[in-house]
Amino acid sequence: MRRTVLLVPSVGPGLWSARSGGVRWICAFTDDAALARFAIHHGQGDRLMDYVALLGARIVDEIVPALDEPGGLAVDIANEDGAMFFPPVTGIVPDSVAVDAGATEKVRSHGH
Repeated sequence: MRRTVLLVPSVGPGLWSARSGGVRWICAFTDDAALARFAIHHGQGDRLMDYVALLGARIVDEIVPALDEPGGLAVDIANEDGAMFFPPVTGIVPDSVAVDAGATEKVRSHGH
């Protein structure tokens, strides 16, 4: 995911996102066909949907930390069998914004 160029719909000055389960998910797509399916499901019809092409790494390393709330990356959400979710946890997003950051240290300190 980090080295993949993803297509992210843009809305005004920001990127398309959705909130679910206390997380703000940046929605991205692996190709034009996946983006088109999403546009059809979200009322765009024949109108073109503006988007930007970004590396997955840039989304999780720069954009997610700038959200000021727990954020993750949702890829190809219009595909019934191909959606992928990258939640705001250690190893995916920077530790400074991971919701589980420090959990390992807390377990260790309480276990001894």
